[in-house]
Amino acid sequence: MVNSRGLAGHDSVATVTAFPPREPISIAILQVSHRTPPVLPYIEARSGLWHSQRVIPFFFFLFGIVIGSFLNVCISRIPEDLSIVRPRSRCPRCQQPIRPYDNIPVLSWFLLRGKCRTCHLPISPMYPIVEFLTGALFVLTYYSFGLALPAFKFLIFGCLLIILIVTDIVSRILPDAVNWFGFGLALAFATVIPPGGFFEGARVHDRHIPTALAGVLDALLGAAFGSFLLLGAATVYKLVRKRDGMGMGDVKMMAMVGAFLGLRGSFETILIGTLLGSFVGIALVGTLYLSGWRRNTAERAHRRGLGSLPGLRWTLAAEYQLPLGSFLGIAALIVVYVLPWFGLPLGWDFRYFHP
Repeated sequence: MVNSRGLAGHDSVATVTAFPPREPISIAILQVSHRTPPVLPYIEARSGLWHSQRVIPFFFFLFGIVIGSFLNVCISRIPEDLSIVRPRSRCPRCQQPIRPYDNIPVLSWFLLRGKCRTCHLPISPMYPIVEFLTGALFVLTYYSFGLALPAFKFLIFGCLLIILIVTDIVSRILPDAVNWFGFGLALAFATVIPPGGFFEGARVHDRHIPTALAGVLDALLGAAFGSFLLLGAATVYKLVRKRDGMGMGDVKMMAMVGAFLGLRGSFETILIGTLLGSFVGIALVGTLYLSGWRRNTAERAHRRGLGSLPGLRWTLAAEYQLPLGSFLGIAALIVVYVLPWFGLPLGWDFRYFHP
């Protein structure tokens, strides 16, 4: 009989019986004089702040709202052909330069209650909205692409689209400086991040086309498809309606979008953009008609015998022009960030395609 010390400091009694050497030893526990201590689960120490999964998205958001502040400068100056570098941001009425502590993205607008500190000129809520949405876009890009080169590509693409969407809404213009600059960047990115499409994995005389060349060809094909499709639609519309239906800015914008997204992305952008624009347009025209928009103009035309009052009101409401470029920009963001969640990734997989 042997006395042994238990885990909790109590004695436990056990009997050990020895058998001949050639036979196995058997140990039997006859009695335990103490309660078995409970087994506690292992508790992992709380991760430090720098190891938290929330830190990287948080800094992406902070960096995004700072970039959004710069995008506001681009939105307000590029349509006016002004420098985006100089002079410093200032109030358009009193020309007082904005102090650094009044230029904190998002927060300063609320602290100033949406007014200039000096002359109390109202500041458009567009500024904090653009900054916040840019920060949200940066976070979404991180969750979609991680810390990789494609994330950098689509961050730039998203920033260009934000500029185009807002300038088209506010000024009804899609600046060439943004479209052609983005088109050049898209071709440069295509050499290392092909947009995917017809030339990916293609062979010429039993030799694969180099990845960089295939990427550029796919980008050019996407740009040509998107721009010429819109150009053809605009030409047909002008022949039928005897007036312009869209500007050339939309055509140039789709050249940039097609170069970034390739053939399939270009087609999806036009499809989603036109459907979205049609739904919003029909709803807007109906709203304008029911609200009596330009009713006085319609009544004067009716008194001159130019048509029935309801027909004239509907014609005037239908002439309201929506910014197609804004819908195309929103559609391009949907193609990049939403469709992959539904199993529609960017580009086509032509790894097994051999022309």
